Amino acid sequence: MGGYIVRRLLSLIPVLFVVAIVVFSIIHVTPGDPAAILLGEEASKADIDELRSKLGLDRPIYEQFGIWLLGLLSGNLGESIFLDKPVTEAFFERLAPTLSLAIIAQVIGVFLALFLGITAVKRRGTIVDQSVMGFSMLGISIPSFLLGSLLVMFFSVKLRWLPVAGYQPLTEGLWQHIKYLLLPGIVLGIIQAALITRMTRSSILDVMSGNFIKTAKAKGVKEKTIVYTHALRVAFIPILTVIGESFGGLVTGAAVIETLFNIPGVGQLIVNSISRRDYSVIQGSVLLVTVAYVFVNLIVDLLYGLVDPRVRLSKR
Repeated sequence: MGGYIVRRLLSLIPVLFVVAIVVFSIIHVTPGDPAAILLGEEASKADIDELRSKLGLDRPIYEQFGIWLLGLLSGNLGESIFLDKPVTEAFFERLAPTLSLAIIAQVIGVFLALFLGITAVKRRGTIVDQSVMGFSMLGISIPSFLLGSLLVMFFSVKLRWLPVAGYQPLTEGLWQHIKYLLLPGIVLGIIQAALITRMTRSSILDVMSGNFIKTAKAKGVKEKTIVYTHALRVAFIPILTVIGESFGGLVTGAAVIETLFNIPGVGQLIVNSISRRDYSVIQGSVLLVTVAYVFVNLIVDLLYGLVDPRVRLSKR
C-alpha cells in the first residue's frame, strides 16, 4: 500500500508540469495587460511600460516561464500584484469557505442521492422510479446559477428563512457559519445528487441480479436487509468513485455559486484574478487546485480497500 501511494504521488509531477505549461500559455495569450489594469485608464503609455518592466512582463514568454518554474521548484508561487501578498497566503485565506461549502454540499448530495437511488431500486418500474430518474435528469441539466437564483427567490426573498448572500466564518458561531452556506450548499448538493443517484440506482440494480442475491431471497431474507446490507456494499465502489470525483469538482468548480452568493472562496479568487489578469494568482491557484483534486482521488482509491478487501490486496 505504501508503494502504491508513493507511485501515485510521483505521478503527480508530470501532471503538474503539463498543467503549468497549459495554464501559463493560455493566460499569456489572452488579451489584457495587468499593468494597464492596475494603473487604470488614465495612465500614460510611459507609466504602463515602466510598470511592465518592473513586473518583468516585458521579458520574452519563455524567460517569464523559466523564472516562474524556478520559483515553483523552490516552493514560491509568486506574489499577487493586486493583493500585494504571496499567492499561497491569498489561496489559503480563501480555502476555508470553499472547503466548508464543499463539505455541506457533499453531505446533502450523498444522503439525498443514496435515499433516492435506493428508493428507485425498491420501486423499480413504478412512477416513483420514473420520478427519481426525472429529478436526476433535471439536476444534471439545470445550470447552477439558475437553480441558485430560483432558491434565493423562494427561501430568501419570499420566505426570508436564509440570507440572500454573504459569508460568516466559523469563529462567528457554528449556526451563523452554516446558515450562510446552507442555501448554496443545497444548490450544489442537488446538482451533485443528480449524478450520484443515477450511479446508485444502476450499480445496485446490477448487483441485484447476482446469484448471491437470488440465494438470499430464496432463504427468505427481507428485501430491506438484502438492499442495505448485501447489495449496497457490493455496489458501493462505483458509487464511491462518483462521490470522490464530485467532491473534487466541488472544491475546484464552485466559482459560479461563490460568485452568485458572494462567498470569498477559491473559485471567486480565481474569477477575480482572471478579470484583473493577476497572472501569479491564476497560475498558482490552478496548480494548488490540481494538487487538491489528485489528493481527493487518492483518498478515494484508499477507501476502496475499506469497502472491498480484494481491492486492498490488489494494491500490495
